[in-house]
Amino acid sequence: IWNDQSVYLEGRLDLLARNGATGLILVVLVLALFLRPGLALLVALGIPASFAGGIWLMPYMGISVNMISLFAFILVLGIVVDDAIVVGENVYRRMKDGEHPQVAAWKGTHEVGVVVIFGVLTTAVAFTPMLGVSGVSGKIWPNIPLVVIPVLLFSLVQSKLVLPAHLALLKPRVADQKFGPITRLQHRIAAALEWFIEVIYQPFLNLCLKFRYVVLSAFICLIMLIAGLVMSGRIRWEFFPEVEADILTVKLEMAKGVPFETTERAVERIREASERMGAEFTDRQGGPVVIHGLASAGTQPTISEFAPNGPPKAGNLGEVTLELAPAASRDVMAEQLISRWREEVGEIPGSVSISYAAISAGGGNAIDLLIRGDKLETLEAAAEYLKESLKDYEGVIDISSSNRNGKLEVILERTTPEAEALGLSLEEITSQVRAAFYGAEVQRLQRGRDELKVMVRYPEDDRQSLENLESLKIRNASGVEAPLPDLVVLSYRRGPDAIQRADRARAIRITADVDKASGANANEIREGFIKDVLTGLQSKFPGVSYSFEGEQKDQAQSVREIGTGFIFALLIMYVLMAIPLKSYVQPIIIMSVIPFGLVGAVLGHMFMGLNLSIMSLCGIVALAGVVVNDSLVLVDYMNRHRDESPTLRESVVAAGMLRFRPILLTSLTTFVGLLPMLQEQDLQARFLIPMAVSLAFGILFATLITLILVPAIYLILNDAKRLVGIGRKTVK
Repeated sequence: IWNDQSVYLEGRLDLLARNGATGLILVVLVLALFLRPGLALLVALGIPASFAGGIWLMPYMGISVNMISLFAFILVLGIVVDDAIVVGENVYRRMKDGEHPQVAAWKGTHEVGVVVIFGVLTTAVAFTPMLGVSGVSGKIWPNIPLVVIPVLLFSLVQSKLVLPAHLALLKPRVADQKFGPITRLQHRIAAALEWFIEVIYQPFLNLCLKFRYVVLSAFICLIMLIAGLVMSGRIRWEFFPEVEADILTVKLEMAKGVPFETTERAVERIREASERMGAEFTDRQGGPVVIHGLASAGTQPTISEFAPNGPPKAGNLGEVTLELAPAASRDVMAEQLISRWREEVGEIPGSVSISYAAISAGGGNAIDLLIRGDKLETLEAAAEYLKESLKDYEGVIDISSSNRNGKLEVILERTTPEAEALGLSLEEITSQVRAAFYGAEVQRLQRGRDELKVMVRYPEDDRQSLENLESLKIRNASGVEAPLPDLVVLSYRRGPDAIQRADRARAIRITADVDKASGANANEIREGFIKDVLTGLQSKFPGVSYSFEGEQKDQAQSVREIGTGFIFALLIMYVLMAIPLKSYVQPIIIMSVIPFGLVGAVLGHMFMGLNLSIMSLCGIVALAGVVVNDSLVLVDYMNRHRDESPTLRESVVAAGMLRFRPILLTSLTTFVGLLPMLQEQDLQARFLIPMAVSLAFGILFATLITLILVPAIYLILNDAKRLVGIGRKTVK
């Protein structure tokens, strides 16, 4: 059995199912610790109900059960209960104040009904930018929103219609009721949380509100600091997180026209080097690293890119492919094996291109450059200059270009004086040569529905060698004949392997990879190459232009499309929040927490030792909708209860204290739902972790922002209103 993809898929699905089950248990546990156990169970029941709705709609959305769609369920695991937590906690608070469950259920649900609806809608909108990604990425990212959005909408229905009916059936507690050990533990935690709110949070919030402008300035400075770390490159960026590969391949291309036996010997040399490399690492870890190997001469059967015509076949092509042991069962990385394999092979005489690759889910060539120009000589000189310049960058490997020599050709350069004396032009001579060897059409015959061309040319025996060409007689208009070598200057050289064009201009493609085992970063090398080399390319080679293709083009396009979609999503979120708040300014207060969620995401990557990537960016986009949800609940409560205290500051502090528990719970459930994925050591889950890190750490940090910064900005907005005479008194 060779390259059995079902084994990898099964392992990845098991990995995600295990993480999902663990996250579900943690979410239920957190709810049970902070809410009444029966109420926590009813809130948690919304998870399987909402998931069932999402699974039901998957076939209609065109979504299959795959690694990305399953990860989407893990991603939404802690978010899906946010609306149920807000409803359940509000009902729980009313029941504690003495209301009967049947009264508390409908009153508590109605009190937060509007804000819950718009909170879920803003969260759903935040995932929509992933729907607008095109290209290869557009096949991957829609799996996430097309799972998350239906699940969130089903959770909204469950929290508004089903949950209140269940909460109304809870038994009211009596004064002398005896409690079990779980309930007593929950009471202690609830008491400890109330103590923290009154003794720690309330005085600290009062202090922050007193010095609210200092607090706002401190948070702005924090954003600038984090932005500086990202822009300076201290926190690295990569398009796609490296996914541990299970397939290694070496593709060899010899010069056109070399004997097949030469290619076969070169392939055998690569295969022997792979055996030595495999034996070396097997000795180190005690188990086989390489499970299977396939050496091919005359073809390259492993298709790593889109190839509509199937594997390429030619006598100068070769390939050696290795299948590795599963990543979880070996302690050596694919990049380390590639690096050692390259050392064992060394230089292969006569090779035009030899590339080493670890085939996985991520990316293509680290550097993929297309240069265009009208003059071929200038373009070829520019290509050689760029290839030599790339060699100066440490960690750059497998440099090659599409400008390769093809087979030997006979070139009719120019006519001789003898040809001019006979009145023969170069065009007339080449036409006769073509007619002799290719043929001249003399008539067409109709045979049924087919039309047959009748070609006249030399017999096959007279078209077999260069001697036949040199003995060819050329005739002028007068019928005088002369040998071809007397009429033209002949030269022998290799012609181009292929003529490549882009935007109607001649083009050459230059590719290179980066040795990740050496710690080199593709984006840093590319930025340095642009600054040091490409900026001056036009002046050095007039008429030559360049553009990045492949992974770089996909990277720029994906970031641009997600960024554009994010801006539109923010506008829709602003409109959705303005409706329940009945204000054009207050939504800005809520949306002010979004940049601070980004701060938390970046800090999370620093803490986990990860680079920022396109997956991180998707997590940050999704984070925007989650963080505004908590702020929306808080600001809505401030608006409805702002007249219950003598001053606005006291109203704001009271709102913060009352909404502390649901805000904390929504953040904790999101974080613990993703916690198993954050702790995952399996190398196959590596490319999913950055998105989980962005969401988990972003929501954790945004909780602090919501409880401290939002009240401060709320008072600052009131200060601005007081300047124009419409604000309320802040203090006595």
